Amino acid sequence: MTDTIVDRAATYDCRQAFADELIALAHQDDRIVAVCNDSVGSSNLVRFREQFPDRLINVGIAEQDLVGVGAGLANGGFIPVVSAAAPFLTGRALEQIKADVAYSNTHVVLCGQSPGLAYGELGPTHHSVEDLSWMRAIAGLPVVVPADPAETRSALRWAIENDGPSYLRIGRFPVPAVNPDDITFTPGRSTQLADGDDVTVIAAGTMVSRAVTAAAQLRAEGIHLRVINMATIEPLDSQAILRAARETRGVITAEEATITGGLGAAVAGLLIQHEPVPMRILGVPHVFAPTGNTAFLLEHFGLTADGIMTAARELVGRGRR
Repeated sequence: MTDTIVDRAATYDCRQAFADELIALAHQDDRIVAVCNDSVGSSNLVRFREQFPDRLINVGIAEQDLVGVGAGLANGGFIPVVSAAAPFLTGRALEQIKADVAYSNTHVVLCGQSPGLAYGELGPTHHSVEDLSWMRAIAGLPVVVPADPAETRSALRWAIENDGPSYLRIGRFPVPAVNPDDITFTPGRSTQLADGDDVTVIAAGTMVSRAVTAAAQLRAEGIHLRVINMATIEPLDSQAILRAARETRGVITAEEATITGGLGAAVAGLLIQHEPVPMRILGVPHVFAPTGNTAFLLEHFGLTADGIMTAARELVGRGRR
């Protein structure tokens, strides 16, 4: 296994990769339509509207209708890509996502834009730290958190080709590339980005590149961190998690989401039943975030390479006592 080299000098907005890939796929398949909630700009759908004016449906600020219209289009033979700011798509339309999309098993691609703490200064009304907990609780709904543009493109291709519902969390906060351009996304399968037999970090989304950076820096201290990119929160790659628990001294999870019910809770629930090990769950604690830009908020909650390194040192120290 060759460790991934992260170029911290170049960062990318995954929404742009989403928009570019959606346009390319729409040229190949005229069943693809975009549905949004007065969010053409924030969903990066301006060029899609220019190229496919008859295939963009803007329902206005009405998220329940947004999901219902998407389900109706799917039942009519279309492939709707339902795109909206993550806090409003998942919070306001949760019942429709459960009943009209997941329970009905309709081929609707739900795209939560600018999730986590991406809206920064707009505060807790616009932060989407609960979406992983809400979406993961719904049966039959894959929950996907791409780590970079290449994985975003591949995950969108899979979601459009997959005959069923899905929720994709499309990040806004700039991230470096951590995957090869030709990555093939497979639901329920993680990727290992760094080798290590001391501690495992299981990360998703914006936290993946930070975990890779932490692994590189900890090597100077003789601590070898295994980094797993868990792009699918539901279903989990259980085999990779259990193997990591057996082969390393402890597990850290890192997510730009609340620790109540998301990636950390999913991993902990698996390990406590099958392979209990010391754990640290990094994320937003059970609080509303203060006002500030995204970089400040990630720092505030310790969602940084330094935060991961501190947790790894604690687990290594515990294992040596």
